[in-house]
Amino acid sequence: MRILSSFFLVFLLLTACQQKDDRQSLHGQWRFALDPDDKGLKEQWCTNSLDDTIQLPGSLQEQGYGYDVDLKTAWTGQVVDKSWYNSPDYEKFRQPGNMKVPFWLSPDKHYVGVAWYQKEIDVPAAWSDRPVELELERTHWETTLFLDGKEMGKHESLSTPYRYTFKELTPGKHLLTLRVDNRLNVAVGVNAHSVSDHTQSNWNGVVGTIALSAKPFLYIDDIQIYPNVSDKTIKAVVSLKGTLGKNESSLSLQVKTKKGKLVGEPQQIKLSSQVSLKQEFVIPMGDDALLWSEHTPNLYTLHVIAETDGNQEEQCRTFGLREFKANGTRFEVNGHPVFLRGTLECCIFPLTGYPAMTNPYWAKIYSQCKAHGLNHVRFHSWCPPEAAFEVADSMGMYLQVECAGWATVGNGDYSDQWFRDESDRILKEYGNHPSFCMMAYGNEPSGANQGKFLSGLIDYWKSKDLRRVYTSSGGWPYVENADYWDPMEPRIHRWAEGLNSIINAKAPSTDYDFAHIIKKNMPTVSHEVGQWCVYPNFKEIEKYTGVLKAKNFEIFRETLKEHHMADLAEDFLFASGRLQTLCYKAEIEAALRTPGFAGFQLLDLHDFPGQGSALVGVLDAFWEEKGYVSPEEYNTFCNQTVPLIRFPKMVWLNSETLNVPLEVAHFGEKPLQGANITWNISEQDGKKLAEGTFVKDLPVTNCIPIGNVNYALSGIDQPVQLTVSVEIKEANNKNQWNIWVYPDKQAAIEKLPYIASSLDNQAMDRLNRGENVLLLLQPGSILPEKGGNIRVGFSSIFWNTAWTNKQPPHTLGILCDPRHPALAAFPTKRYSDYQWWDLTSRCDAMVLDDFPADYRPVVHLIDDWFTNRKLGILLEGKVGNGKLVVCSADLQKDLDKRPAARQFRQSILQYMASNQFNPSATLDPEKVRALYKK
Repeated sequence: MRILSSFFLVFLLLTACQQKDDRQSLHGQWRFALDPDDKGLKEQWCTNSLDDTIQLPGSLQEQGYGYDVDLKTAWTGQVVDKSWYNSPDYEKFRQPGNMKVPFWLSPDKHYVGVAWYQKEIDVPAAWSDRPVELELERTHWETTLFLDGKEMGKHESLSTPYRYTFKELTPGKHLLTLRVDNRLNVAVGVNAHSVSDHTQSNWNGVVGTIALSAKPFLYIDDIQIYPNVSDKTIKAVVSLKGTLGKNESSLSLQVKTKKGKLVGEPQQIKLSSQVSLKQEFVIPMGDDALLWSEHTPNLYTLHVIAETDGNQEEQCRTFGLREFKANGTRFEVNGHPVFLRGTLECCIFPLTGYPAMTNPYWAKIYSQCKAHGLNHVRFHSWCPPEAAFEVADSMGMYLQVECAGWATVGNGDYSDQWFRDESDRILKEYGNHPSFCMMAYGNEPSGANQGKFLSGLIDYWKSKDLRRVYTSSGGWPYVENADYWDPMEPRIHRWAEGLNSIINAKAPSTDYDFAHIIKKNMPTVSHEVGQWCVYPNFKEIEKYTGVLKAKNFEIFRETLKEHHMADLAEDFLFASGRLQTLCYKAEIEAALRTPGFAGFQLLDLHDFPGQGSALVGVLDAFWEEKGYVSPEEYNTFCNQTVPLIRFPKMVWLNSETLNVPLEVAHFGEKPLQGANITWNISEQDGKKLAEGTFVKDLPVTNCIPIGNVNYALSGIDQPVQLTVSVEIKEANNKNQWNIWVYPDKQAAIEKLPYIASSLDNQAMDRLNRGENVLLLLQPGSILPEKGGNIRVGFSSIFWNTAWTNKQPPHTLGILCDPRHPALAAFPTKRYSDYQWWDLTSRCDAMVLDDFPADYRPVVHLIDDWFTNRKLGILLEGKVGNGKLVVCSADLQKDLDKRPAARQFRQSILQYMASNQFNPSATLDPEKVRALYKK
């Protein structure tokens, strides 16, 4: 290799980009035909003019082609709950003209099979005898290319563009025909988000760039860039194709900043028949070269020019100078510890039914991630297009990319080789992007030989490309040669745990972590954390103006109306959303408290529209807010720097002293020296009861001990909700927690009501005499059909009941009016918080559908949106000449050990003894008796 005159080569590199590309866009109208019977090959449709027309880029479904959804629609995706097909509850939604499915978004048209696309091209005379490349970005799926009726090649990648080079394309008109087949001819799995109707839809078409490009006789096939952070150099490997000209041929390289400033010396090598068409260059970036990370997403561009006989081609590759690797149980970026705060992206694009192919929408996605404190995105069982990488590079996002699978592997089937080939295609196409930091085969594989197969795949990846870290798959299996482990164990709730999970079985606290679960020999990143549901936002329905419609939401809205609660839809959304937010806060803080933990991957920051309608996001499917939590609040507990407190409990007595350890997780760009950390305890009106300050150095790690928050609670003589806040001034972040303090000694109550366990004759006699009766129905006493078969817990619903075979809990928290006098001595807001844990953990739901349509309980339980029953745990009304309160939470057993339940009972009794006890509704005692077992 020799260096040419700097002036000459710089001039060459600067002027190359200014030359007009020999490029012809094929965007626009194409001829088109559906081939549902797959007879086009036999009948040689590639030689005939097709009858219909369609626009490309695009999918056939979004342009009105395909079939209406009906009971025989061949969905791509598993349907776990098949009740839509046979349940009387869905009968009216199975009728022509009112076809609505509850398990995912509904396409206007559905089509799985073969379609043909055809366009006449006109090859200029100037392209004579030159190689001509056809690029088809993001075809779905198997694409066969024909030119003038002759088959030229086939493409079966789900992740990368189809590029075909015509060696001798004569000038003039030619007929270009594509046969596109979106059937699952390769067993990637019907639930894989690369193909499934659960999320993007199984579309058919070409949705990215479609173009012809004339190449010089010698042209660039591939450029791979391997940064070396330690010495600030890059190794550039350039592969050429074609033939050398008769005169001088050369290969030239120059690095530039994003603003066009030259970096280092230009380099050139002369090419001859004795020189390989694959060349390596080691290029110094200079001592002042800038590194790439989430904090400093500095980018460079490598310009490469291949020239022969005066004809040249330039290609450019963006890259960052970064090293992403495992070190012990943590990841490091450029030697700097990093904690992954991630979410999944499951190919959810409701307007188009296929991935966004341009930068603005990806900027929206990553901006929302950043605003909510995230720095990482896992692409669950799919690989995004080029635009996603470009924007992630510029914004400093760490991406986990997968080879499009959720399937059986290791059995020697064709798909095994396909996954290996797909990984090759992905690494070649996107491997230079600094945001591409992690890679896996896909999600949750099956197969007896999965471990051996995936271990071999990891060895294969490491042998060819060490620019990122590799693991087997999302979820499992653990293999020893992986760079990291991605298990489901480090979570506060997992599949099949039901009410035995941490958040439901353990009294509320913040003093636990996952140190006993994580691996000690590699980083652990928790798999699909969260999955906490929220009630549907029916205002969202109007957003679905594209190819997919929220007919599932329409079903849920209609059944809520049938149960006479349409007016409560927004209240249910808000209250369940606040509980959902609390659950995510608990998940994320537990991860941040775990020493040596490498990070988490949420499922999800935004909703997952399939698998039974999994409304698990604080953002909707469009990455937009739902109105119950702001990014500013969310990033108080999900951020690069977060103060944390290890509370042993959240409910206290005024005879105790609050003495809890404060710590910090700090994963900022650099350590913070002399950080000012302040704490305070305040009442709900903002009045401060106590405060303190610490000054501490914060290294880049977590579990940094700061000191204790200490406050004697003896001065509190009334039940109160307090807020404990901690702020780190230099990090511009403040976190806070609600706790409750109740009197240890409760005031005596005069005029206690008659307390009964059933509306027996004695209770009715008292009511008829005008007395007050408190009916306490112990858990287990409610009849199954009246709510006894509804499994209630503290947390929100996990994923959704349709996909989990009704895994409990079956409810979405409580809704109440905090101004109701029955709750005056039990401080609360409209929604569940930790003081409700004891009550909702030991209660039965009461189904009140037989009560008057406008009847509202004092405390609602928000039902599963699939059933939308009117549920309550506390209700009141007039019976006879008296007044009745009914409670289905346990307010009798072990109250000396259950301060929240004891205080709730006290609040009810005080209310019933007061002049404010005057319910407006009248209750039918027979309907009350119908609730419980006799």
